[in-house]
Amino acid sequence: MNTKPIGVFDSGFGGISVWREIVKELPNESTIYYADSNNCPYGQKSQDEIIKLATAITDFLLTKSCKIIVVACNTATAAAIDFLRNNYPIKFIGMEPAVKPAALLSKTGNIGILATKGTLEGRLFKETSQKYAGGINVHVQVGEGLVEKVELGEEASMETICLLTKYIQPMIDKNIDHLVLGCTHYPFLSDSIEKITKRKIKLIDPANAVAIQTKRLLTENNMLNSERNHFNHTFYNNGGNKDVLLNILAKEKIANVEIVNL
Repeated sequence: MNTKPIGVFDSGFGGISVWREIVKELPNESTIYYADSNNCPYGQKSQDEIIKLATAITDFLLTKSCKIIVVACNTATAAAIDFLRNNYPIKFIGMEPAVKPAALLSKTGNIGILATKGTLEGRLFKETSQKYAGGINVHVQVGEGLVEKVELGEEASMETICLLTKYIQPMIDKNIDHLVLGCTHYPFLSDSIEKITKRKIKLIDPANAVAIQTKRLLTENNMLNSERNHFNHTFYNNGGNKDVLLNILAKEKIANVEIVNL
């Protein structure tokens, strides 16, 4: 069990923002990443559609002997995590909207949430907001079109900057001091967002917290890989632009990476 890989999946390349944190926290672990770019984006899909896609991906990852699965997609977590946990014996880790740290750290009493429609309508976001954001003004914005920009490698294009400005400026005008990146694709837009906000707003990315939770579960269940230097990372890409994927991975400078186009 110890040498088996950690499974990670997302609607596309966005979950790499979570994967890279997992690799930093768990450098001895092998990983298998499934990028469902062929069905990207998930944000506007129905819950039934997402459950069907998540189930198919889970079945695939289990054929690769994954010992734990990280749903590195906020929308898929919102729509399918309960179903997956109720129907598979393996442990799943999902993305929790990072409303809590933003609310606790806010000085102005105003925080922004940039996320997909599916995430904002999900149970997790509503419950987290009710529990931790009492007395805080939560300003939400659907980031329609942003996932597609990341998938195309256009994080810094003028069109992307204009789109981000349209979404973020109204929240800046509401005096937000923290902005929650509620989609795993959005950390790849951080540089563009910080240009718009002039670095005056703190960006909240929950990826590291997910990596720490993954490490905790593996430790508690005696599933850590104790064999050093025997790890590898395989990316299954079912329709995304391979050049964009190669560019993203090259920036991470992580060894033993293989890409398999499906």
